[in-house]
Amino acid sequence: MQSLIVSSNEAGQRLDKLLTKYLNLAGKGFLYKMMRKKNITLNGKKCDGSEKLLSGDEIKLFLSEETILKFSEVKIPDVKKVNLDIIYEDDNIVLVNKPAGMLSQKAKDTDESLVEYLIDYLLSSGQLSTEQLKSFRPSICNRLDRNTSGLVVGGKSLAGLQIMSEVFKDRSIHKFYQCVVKGEVSGRQTINGFLIKDEKTNQVTIHKTSVPGSLPITTEYEPVEYFGGYTLLKVTLITGRTHQIRAHLSSIGHPIVGDYKYGDSRVNEEAKKLYHISSQMLHSYQVIFPELREPLEYLSGKSYKASLPKTFSKICRDWR
Repeated sequence: MQSLIVSSNEAGQRLDKLLTKYLNLAGKGFLYKMMRKKNITLNGKKCDGSEKLLSGDEIKLFLSEETILKFSEVKIPDVKKVNLDIIYEDDNIVLVNKPAGMLSQKAKDTDESLVEYLIDYLLSSGQLSTEQLKSFRPSICNRLDRNTSGLVVGGKSLAGLQIMSEVFKDRSIHKFYQCVVKGEVSGRQTINGFLIKDEKTNQVTIHKTSVPGSLPITTEYEPVEYFGGYTLLKVTLITGRTHQIRAHLSSIGHPIVGDYKYGDSRVNEEAKKLYHISSQMLHSYQVIFPELREPLEYLSGKSYKASLPKTFSKICRDWR
């Protein structure tokens, strides 16, 4: 028999959801059968899996240790050691300045991504235990393209993960980017368009008017500095679609430097030759949190910034 006391990171979810994490190799049919036969109980009573868990609830597994071990597998990431550039951290969230070239999440099993590096960091620093990983895995709440750098928000607690994921999904969080583009851009502008994504090629096209299958997009930008043929822009995403900034700016004649999918090949080759730039100069540099519910209310209205990569500083300085 094994007794589990529900922690704050496990509370708020259904019992059956927690059991599928803890006994992750067992089928749902087995779990429901064990609950029907009272081999799994909640607070000493029969349960059906639909119960909403509270912190301090006791789950008893009247199963042999061999059975529990057979159906439990804790996946501990075996990844290279990476020194994460952490901008802010508390018990619920962590803000990481992701470098260009790092995946936000795995695309295939053999990949290493920020998610694995984050879990490894929390395990190594003693903030997370192998036992806790059985029922809760910290993760990230927003994603950036592999070759886009900047702020990614991670959830260290269930509340942090849920609430931050909500504000990214409903777009109430304010996100600001900086990028270097071809040409001189004068004045703040808001541009609209319609975007279509090709799922096979993972590439998007921008249209001025609505076409079948398109989604409306709005991008706001303003010049920060002009460097004789290139402009450093501050960009605000009003909508957040795949490759929106890159494709939208390219569609109006201002492609991002180093963008090999939507950019200008001549500009990219020059940047690679002179400054060894091999990825798009697009950086998620600031987030401002909206009003947040408990227990993250202390972060309401807070603003955090991630410094620009060295390539930005070097190329802009040289262009001066």
